[in-house]
Amino acid sequence: MRKNIVAGNWKMHKNQQETIALLEEIIAKKPNTTTEIIVAPTFVNLAKAVEKTNGHNITVAAQNMHQAEGGAFTGEISAHMLTDIGVNTVILGHSERRAYFHETDALLANKVDTALKHEMRIIFCFGEELKDRQDNNHFNVVEYQLRDGLFHLDKKDWANIVLAYEPVWAIGTGETASPDQAQEMHKFIRTLVEKVYGFDIADDLTILYGGSVKPDNAKEIFSKPDVDGGLIGGAALKADDFLAIVNGF
Repeated sequence: MRKNIVAGNWKMHKNQQETIALLEEIIAKKPNTTTEIIVAPTFVNLAKAVEKTNGHNITVAAQNMHQAEGGAFTGEISAHMLTDIGVNTVILGHSERRAYFHETDALLANKVDTALKHEMRIIFCFGEELKDRQDNNHFNVVEYQLRDGLFHLDKKDWANIVLAYEPVWAIGTGETASPDQAQEMHKFIRTLVEKVYGFDIADDLTILYGGSVKPDNAKEIFSKPDVDGGLIGGAALKADDFLAIVNGF
């Protein structure tokens, strides 16, 4: 069943003391809501975050993982290492991973397969850059990312997939994506999934918007019929801002 989700990607921010303090503030101020709240601290603070959020209806997610089960991959983290400490949700394919670490759709397909093997839930990120939008090629780019990264999956696998559309062209560029543009792309995504996997899977699929959601625009963005929540960056680092976005539903 489709659910509303607000996920905070903390990126490379917050040491352990700051992580605990932010989680304590979120827990203390968290509204009574049916929206799922997800936080994704850095790897080194995941175990502490799982411990701190236990019993508070907050999900802890990892920001990335390696596709291999283990081995000589210095600096990497495996799916089993995550599930072993109670982390069962992982963000894959974030635009920064694609841009700075050159993660390809083929690599991400392998990561998806590994995560699913470990019964993890995946927040799969994708989206076009500014040139793609300017060239009116944005729908094609998104379709290829989804086809190459996810469309090899069986129908049953989609129960563990959450999509997160990132209009990279509207993040830190001075350009702005309107709520209508978000809805247009989310509708395209849901229709595309329906063509391949059928109505039920597409209708149940949660699609998050990752284009600079803030307290002052969350309500309008979340009011769109195919926008089921947000993948939040900077605003997730302040409890009041993050929870104001949660209250956008």
